[in-house]
Amino acid sequence: MHTICYLNLTIITVMKKYISLIFIFGFLFLFQSCSSQASLDSKTVDTLVGSEEFTFHAQHANPMNYEVINVMGSIQNAPSTRMLQLDGENYTIELKKNMMEVVLPYFGRQFNPSYNTADNSYRFTSKDFTVSKSQNKKGNWVLRIKPNDKRNVDEIIVEVFKSGKAFVSMRSNDRQPITYDGYISKNEESQDKEKL
Repeated sequence: MHTICYLNLTIITVMKKYISLIFIFGFLFLFQSCSSQASLDSKTVDTLVGSEEFTFHAQHANPMNYEVINVMGSIQNAPSTRMLQLDGENYTIELKKNMMEVVLPYFGRQFNPSYNTADNSYRFTSKDFTVSKSQNKKGNWVLRIKPNDKRNVDEIIVEVFKSGKAFVSMRSNDRQPITYDGYISKNEESQDKEKL
């Protein structure tokens, strides 16, 4: 009888150890996935913004059109928010000294829609643009980008926070404004440059 009780107690203590190890590893994986989201130190952010060469990665789109917001609110099992989660790393603004490439979706009302669906989102490359930057009292950078060779985009305002998170506002002549939330990172080197 004593051996059975002792055997049960050892099995229970071993199981408790395994369960606690499983929980510890579970928390480690959870924290690792949370920390994998972009968070930079303020010196890196200052260096990236100062060089005017970085990539903005959009994670959320915030349409300003109430018709779009109402439609999003009427979808079953959808969160009642006006933010649209953007999946993947495909929606970016890549800023370089001599070129800016914009690939962002658009949700809202256009005043001059096009039959070409590629023209309905923000997909363009600008080689003639001006950048003015300033830093506010909280230490956040505000970049105002004016593409001179794109007639429908009036201004792109990028606010970069100390952590590397960023907020982008797009103002156009032919559609309602839209904003995006995301983060900035260093530009990736293209494969063509590495081959040279």
